[in-house]
Amino acid sequence: MRTKDSATAPRRIAATTSRAGLGLAALGVLTFSLTIPTTVFGLEGLDPYVIGIGRSAAASVLAAVALLSVRARPPRRGQWASLAVVVAGVVFGFPLFSTLALDHGASSAHSAVVVGLLPAATAVLGVLRAGERPSRAFWLASAAGAACVTAFALVRGAGHVTPADLLLFTALLTCAAGYAEGARLARDMPGWRVISWALVLAAPVTVPVTGWLLATTHPVWTAHAVLGFGYVSVFSAYLGFFAWYEGLARAGIARASQVQLTQPMLTLLWSGVLLGERIDATTALAAVAVLVCVAVTQRARIRRTLPDVAQVRAAACPPGVRDAVGSVLDDLGQERDDRHADPDRDRQIRCGGGERGGADRHEDDHEGPRADQGAGLTLPRWDSHAG
Repeated sequence: MRTKDSATAPRRIAATTSRAGLGLAALGVLTFSLTIPTTVFGLEGLDPYVIGIGRSAAASVLAAVALLSVRARPPRRGQWASLAVVVAGVVFGFPLFSTLALDHGASSAHSAVVVGLLPAATAVLGVLRAGERPSRAFWLASAAGAACVTAFALVRGAGHVTPADLLLFTALLTCAAGYAEGARLARDMPGWRVISWALVLAAPVTVPVTGWLLATTHPVWTAHAVLGFGYVSVFSAYLGFFAWYEGLARAGIARASQVQLTQPMLTLLWSGVLLGERIDATTALAAVAVLVCVAVTQRARIRRTLPDVAQVRAAACPPGVRDAVGSVLDDLGQERDDRHADPDRDRQIRCGGGERGGADRHEDDHEGPRADQGAGLTLPRWDSHAG
């Protein structure tokens, strides 16, 4: 009975973690859904380059304060390359290209529809980069969701290729790369530290360039410009990623990214409320179709490529890390069939886990790779050992 309990408890923990991850991802999507409408506000008085680059410069100040407040250790050597991809994708790529697209005539609704293809691009990059293997049902539902937003674009007259479309497509690809790579990093450090380090890494470029742009473009700080720039700087460029990256890490890149299929419909809603754009029956129908596709993707099974248990056992890692690895293997359904396994062999597979149950092993998860850098969305306490 104890062996059975040790096998089922991690699966319950995995299900809870996945649900929490989807909730966090949804919170991030809600935050990002206001990005395009508030960017339109900002363009009323600011140069597009001021918004595209300046928002990251402003957010880097918040990031530096947060990292200093917990005395965060710098990322490991092997993490800097991944952070560079995050910088290219979500610090420079999407903010700059999407803002330029709006400045070149793309409406908020048009942009929302094109960016609606972002979940599919993120899922593909997640498969290629993070070792995730979505099922056939997952791909069919994802393709259906992409088809819905594409059909919606055609109905609304967005089927022709314009310079604005090319800019939006570039923003789409760069953002997908930043999302996928940031989610990989969020498995080793909390999501808020991923975006914080990315912003700080880019600050030597974004801060002086923003200062030069403010001095040469003669910004007009209207109420809308202040509101728009403030939102994209604090929420879109920084706080939204706290929940988004954590959600991708917990629920899996491919599955959690599909929650973003709802973002175009949310953006259209905000566009109607804030910008006065009309929401017609076609928009409502597309929203329902996309939400159905999202529901199907959440039920599709995602398989992740993990190290062989024998390799983990031979790694001679510390006890806390061994228990954490064993728990993760159980959570993702990659463990051996515990119902028929010999108890001695079961203990060996868990790398010395002994007779401890799944819940006990889960308590040791915080001793794993993320332990020295904090866990979840809670900032660590100030002390000399804070990571």
